[in-house]
Amino acid sequence: MQYQNIKNGPSEVSRIILGCMRMPSLSVQEVARQIEKAVEGGINFFDHATCYGRGEAEKRFGDALRETSIKREDLRIQSKCGLCFERNEFDWTKENILTSVDESLQRLKMDYLDVLLLHRPDLIYDPEEVAEAFEALEKSGKVRFFGVSNVPMMQLKVLKKFVKQPLSINQLQLSITASQLIDQTLYVNDLTTDLSLDRDNGLLDYCRLEDITIQAWSPLQFGKFEGCFVDHPDFPELNQALSELAEKYKVSKTAIAIAWILRHPAKMQVIAGTMNPKHLEDYCEATKVELTHHEWYQLYLASGKKLP
Repeated sequence: MQYQNIKNGPSEVSRIILGCMRMPSLSVQEVARQIEKAVEGGINFFDHATCYGRGEAEKRFGDALRETSIKREDLRIQSKCGLCFERNEFDWTKENILTSVDESLQRLKMDYLDVLLLHRPDLIYDPEEVAEAFEALEKSGKVRFFGVSNVPMMQLKVLKKFVKQPLSINQLQLSITASQLIDQTLYVNDLTTDLSLDRDNGLLDYCRLEDITIQAWSPLQFGKFEGCFVDHPDFPELNQALSELAEKYKVSKTAIAIAWILRHPAKMQVIAGTMNPKHLEDYCEATKVELTHHEWYQLYLASGKKLP
């Protein structure tokens, strides 16, 4: 496993994160085994959200951790708040942020979160309310570090104007096939393709400039949630390239696909949302692979892009 220090965030964190969204589908005993499997593979970072199973993922994790011998202080626990599907709204009000953290800690059976992320933008949020909430959470010791999830550059700038605490993380979608975070730079000023459209306003480079670590979600997906591109018949060239490199490095195709993200010099983390122990091993294997500059481009172009 590779580890990194997040600027203005937790140190010595695994570059692979176990995403806990699917934990409600498992029993407490199965979750305990998955946590142990993750730790055995070197993972020490776990990602939650209040909306995952409407809190059931956090509760299942909190109950399961007690079934193991793993110490809380050896883990980095992150949760997100703001998505309130039961009310059909996104909510970054001070009241909701504070209440969400208290409820998360209760479900997780913990005293603090290592990281709290605001989960997707609230269209009518008040940055001063967010600042007050973060200040209260830091002073109380309930949250140590802060960040966001799926938040664009200008909203980050507004938050940074009011919030005293550094924003150390932004969760964003990225995979070889869903590479919109990267594409526009390549196709800038090219009228022959929609890939030239600036959908993110330079968000990747902004995060690098501001020392905000990107956590890549859905790293094996094409589209948004359309499916996994590994072994998918719609991506024959990509799977051929993955197979060749998998054979070279003696790892799985999944590991190569994850290594493609880890190769980016922005030093991203990757969220593994799988509850399958074997698939989790594949993610961890990716940290043993250092793709060459040429191999990174080989995979990128095999996914259907072309150099202008």
